[in-house]
Amino acid sequence: MFASNRRAVRLSTPLDPGAVARLRCGQEVLLSGTVYTARDQAHRRLVDLLKAGKRLPFDVRGQVIYYCGPTKTPPGRVIGACGPTTAGRMDPFMAPLLRQGVRAVIGKGRRSAEVRALLKKHKAVYFLATGGAGALLARRVSARRRVCFADLGPEAVVRLTVKDFPLIVGIDSRGRDVFKEVK
Repeated sequence: MFASNRRAVRLSTPLDPGAVARLRCGQEVLLSGTVYTARDQAHRRLVDLLKAGKRLPFDVRGQVIYYCGPTKTPPGRVIGACGPTTAGRMDPFMAPLLRQGVRAVIGKGRRSAEVRALLKKHKAVYFLATGGAGALLARRVSARRRVCFADLGPEAVVRLTVKDFPLIVGIDSRGRDVFKEVK
């Protein structure tokens, strides 16, 4: 999906804070390891658990949350299409999850000034995945397992195992935003 994978930075989860600090907006990344999917309703439930003083159903420290609701899995495949959803809808849920140790999120589109400030404060990053490429991104997924909120169907939290998942650093840990920096 990139012009040249030789320029891409290879990262593995859980993300090392030092590696995250070295990333720059606009940089290409190939991510391998565990990624957790979560969309609007799953985010709401996760934040509600935190507000109630309860533990999350999975350890988010150093992890990556992907704003994605995978489609139905075709026969013989690990997963259906798994493209990114619009990230701005998750803006209200960012602060509590970053405080818990989420190190990166993946989505598409612009983020608010508040989210840029939160990413900078918590030394986390926002990755961009290519919209409309869900079938191609699915080829980078080698395993999946539902973690929680099964009643949400495709919006349930799912743990994905990915290999060389192609991303762009949309907002780096200094708060630099590719939509503002790159002309």
